[in-house]
Amino acid sequence: MEPLNHLESFVQSADGGSFSAAARRLGLTPAAVSKNVARLEARLGVRLFQRSTRRLTLTEGGERFLAQIGGALATLQEAVAGVDTDDGQPAGTLKVSMGQAFGREHVLPMMGDFLARYPAILPDWHFDNQQVDLVGEGFDAAIGGGIELPAGLVARELARIHVVAVASPAYMEGRKRPRHPSELAALDTLLRRSSPTGRVRSWTLRHSRGEEATVDLPRPRAIFNDPEAIAHAALMGLGVAMLPMPFVERGLRGGELVRLLPEWFQDAGAVWLYYPSKKLLPPKTRVFIDFVLERFRNEKFAQRMQVG
Repeated sequence: MEPLNHLESFVQSADGGSFSAAARRLGLTPAAVSKNVARLEARLGVRLFQRSTRRLTLTEGGERFLAQIGGALATLQEAVAGVDTDDGQPAGTLKVSMGQAFGREHVLPMMGDFLARYPAILPDWHFDNQQVDLVGEGFDAAIGGGIELPAGLVARELARIHVVAVASPAYMEGRKRPRHPSELAALDTLLRRSSPTGRVRSWTLRHSRGEEATVDLPRPRAIFNDPEAIAHAALMGLGVAMLPMPFVERGLRGGELVRLLPEWFQDAGAVWLYYPSKKLLPPKTRVFIDFVLERFRNEKFAQRMQVG
């Protein structure tokens, strides 16, 4: 029987159309993927791909072989992923994607306890603000917001995220605290420009009782395309910012930031934990999901991310 990595390299190269695409999905170099495929071709005595500078194309023999092994390979991968260590502990590389700031602030601190409980698991965590192709890129799970859930994935809501008005105590010293969103226009504001659209985001706030108000912001103090940069600017005392709770919770707890208009907020949607909807998840993935849900529940994460 062929080594599993040779078969995986072939299938992913066929699916992605290049050794580079397969390498990204498998966590290998393109040269390693090419060598795996070449060894498979040598063993079979059949050329599986027509190679060009731009793309790989399956030969007739390659198409037949792919059709024959596709389902069998998935079964083998699930069987390998489901094997524990000799002492029954979940094991293997756990590939997870998460947002940069959110991951560093709220998920990374869990790693020590997670590894203490599951020492045979190797975390391979990717901090990226882009939604990943979970299955195509070989991720076991991902954490993020604003996702479009493709078929074949399951999502568990971790929390709904509120966006709140904050400023540093030094900035607010000697200034009148606003009592209504309309009064924010009299303060220096730190605005966010949307990277996809280039538009500056407006401030429409909702009161906990349901009233809404849009703020007129004629003279911003600064405009950024990154919420972390806005948070730093607010900490520096440059003005008032509207930021999601995950970015400001630590500053609020430590007194470096203060909430303005405590009963007003924007709803930024939910942050999700999502993963492939397999009937039998690998033990490493199942224990990660359970661990994150348990930790967030025990730390009342959802309540901390919302107003009221």
